[in-house]
Amino acid sequence: MSDAPVILAMTGASGAPYAVRLLRALNDARVPVRLIVSDVGWRLLDEELGIRSEAELRERTGDWSDVVLYDDRDRGATPASGSAPSRGMVVCPCSMGTLASIAQGTTRSLIERAADVCLKERRTLVLVPRETPYSAIHLENMLRLTRAGAVVLPASPGFYHRPATIEDLLDFVVGRILAHLGLDLGIGPRWRSGEGE
Repeated sequence: MSDAPVILAMTGASGAPYAVRLLRALNDARVPVRLIVSDVGWRLLDEELGIRSEAELRERTGDWSDVVLYDDRDRGATPASGSAPSRGMVVCPCSMGTLASIAQGTTRSLIERAADVCLKERRTLVLVPRETPYSAIHLENMLRLTRAGAVVLPASPGFYHRPATIEDLLDFVVGRILAHLGLDLGIGPRWRSGEGE
């Protein structure tokens, strides 16, 4: 399964820089990626990073030799099939609407169906919300997903490593995402405490 692809979905929540950094890291490591960007995800890429097209996303994220881009409206595409191998899926950033739909199993889009497949196949599913604060409904949906086997990993960077740049903050979260996929790409800080380590 080491050469199995990662499914990466970008939805319409603030946090597009995390997704772009993650895609760049996967491309640099030559990890195969099945990429799905929702319509509102494209809008956030434009609003937050000035990325207005697939060509501009390619330019910012390195070699796309191992990337396949899918239309979020195509619920019959490869990521929708449980028989298609994958290392797991990351929804980054994950809107509260997408999170709620995955929690309810509505599968109205390819992103939602692919996430549903990860849950039923017991594959890694990492959801990266950035919303703050959370309502009781948000928290109940997160709890439901956690109980179903998903990892809810809010885009909440730590500061114990004394970040000096925005990139340091991005790498903190991206490193945690990669760790949950079983990928050690040397991104983000490692905890160090006491002497002799």
